[in-house]
Amino acid sequence: MARRKLVYEGKAKILYEGPEPGTLVQYFKDDATAFNAEKKAVIEGKGVLNNRLSEFFMVGLGHVGVPTHFIRRLNMREQLIRAVEIIPLEVIVRNFAAGSMAKRLGMEEGTPLPRPIVEFSYKDDKLGDPLVPEEYIIAFGWATQQDLDDIVQLALRVNDFVGGVMYGVGIKLVDFKIEIGRVWDNDFMRLVVADEISPDSCRLWDMETGQKLDKDVFRRDLGNLTDAYTEVARRLGVLPTNVTHATKPTLIN
Repeated sequence: MARRKLVYEGKAKILYEGPEPGTLVQYFKDDATAFNAEKKAVIEGKGVLNNRLSEFFMVGLGHVGVPTHFIRRLNMREQLIRAVEIIPLEVIVRNFAAGSMAKRLGMEEGTPLPRPIVEFSYKDDKLGDPLVPEEYIIAFGWATQQDLDDIVQLALRVNDFVGGVMYGVGIKLVDFKIEIGRVWDNDFMRLVVADEISPDSCRLWDMETGQKLDKDVFRRDLGNLTDAYTEVARRLGVLPTNVTHATKPTLIN
């Protein structure tokens, strides 16, 4: 697909004008960032893996009735997506204590939570994406109470689906974050899952060994990030079973 007008460039993806009104082309970069972009690197093959893994989960969510912005994959690095009005929140679902929650509450990483906990953070790297309560969200007009109720239900459905799929291949879904967008059909508004679902946005641990298979490998210098993402893709059937390393992934069409 010929390059179109650049609409937005983020840390891990670029959005281009789509071929039809109301669509965008989402390009997955090889850039890896952590700690609000204080740590940066280019990881060869990462964008290809995240494109395919996010496609896998978005298609799966569609099959179980969870609406997403995903239309179809265009090539190894690009997806055609529906243009949405992004709500300026990161929606975080936690099944086990890890990362900032473990640090904030003095909990041991890996402690099971009594139930999935949904948190909201305000999307602003300069502020460190601070956690915000529902009262702030409603007061500042980012979302209504009905929106928040619907967002929580969407997030928990994503958690059930992704967690179940990961459990089936021996991976623990520790936590994840998603973004939610508004789609307008004339005067009717509905909420959809947007952005991506990949090891960039999930914490994934091997259920037997506890090995980290997500961006914490990069954050904490625990090894080769591409190897970790490749292992997730291999277990999910996105990669052939005989692939052991994928700095330049060979992927199933």
